[in-house]
Amino acid sequence: MARRRFKVAAVQMTSTGDVEANLTQATRWIRRAATAGARLVALPENFAYLRAEGERIEFRTDLDGDVVSRMAAEAKSAKIHLLLGSIPERIPRSRRIHNTSVLLGPTGKLLATYRKMHLFDIDIPGKVKLIESKTVKAGDRTVVVPTQLGRFGLSVCYDLRFPELYRHLALDGAEVLFVPAAFTAYTGPHHWVPLLRARAIENQCWVVAPAQAGTHSASRRSHGETAVIDPWGRVVARKPKGRGLVWAEIDLSQIDRIRRGLPCLDHTRRSLL
Repeated sequence: MARRRFKVAAVQMTSTGDVEANLTQATRWIRRAATAGARLVALPENFAYLRAEGERIEFRTDLDGDVVSRMAAEAKSAKIHLLLGSIPERIPRSRRIHNTSVLLGPTGKLLATYRKMHLFDIDIPGKVKLIESKTVKAGDRTVVVPTQLGRFGLSVCYDLRFPELYRHLALDGAEVLFVPAAFTAYTGPHHWVPLLRARAIENQCWVVAPAQAGTHSASRRSHGETAVIDPWGRVVARKPKGRGLVWAEIDLSQIDRIRRGLPCLDHTRRSLL
């Protein structure tokens, strides 16, 4: 039976194109979180490799490659669940990659993978331009994974703007929604936390959102503001800037109480999805 309470740590990073430096940074935060009692640690999108916009992808990896293997060893050593926000997963015979989120269990076993479904193709003149589809191939399935801690729904960054995805995850049993991200510094101040709160409120789920923050290169900056939101929409933990950890206690029984009193999911018109 899943535990109803557990401590989560969400990591805020400033990753770059230096894979080894990124992995060293991630490992340091994972170990610090585990030592302090976290049973689940969540890393942000592109934690291992974050290139400048317009640059070629110089690093790709496989699910059984060095990045996942090293992180699996950390999960096993610390006996924690570990969310690798996303990695650039190699696609055989393709120039593109999948932007893939990976969930590892406390034995180091790979529990689930989710390939980002919504690709960030935007061009706001003079503000931000990112065309993810040039280098990334979209995934085509939703993922809810049962674990010893609870049922987790996986997503990545730009997915946050598509509420129908999260309603599917909630209806499939998700209790905690993960949103690892590298939200832009332009849109983030206005949209990031309101959208996180909306996804928590409308689906009556916990939301854990580890984020990239700060300047990655001359052409790329991320908003940051790693946050944990409870199923009532309250921001229970937040880190606006800088690198570090956000802590929260996840109480899954809170979901049960809220859903009994306000049974929105039972009232869903599935024909509209």
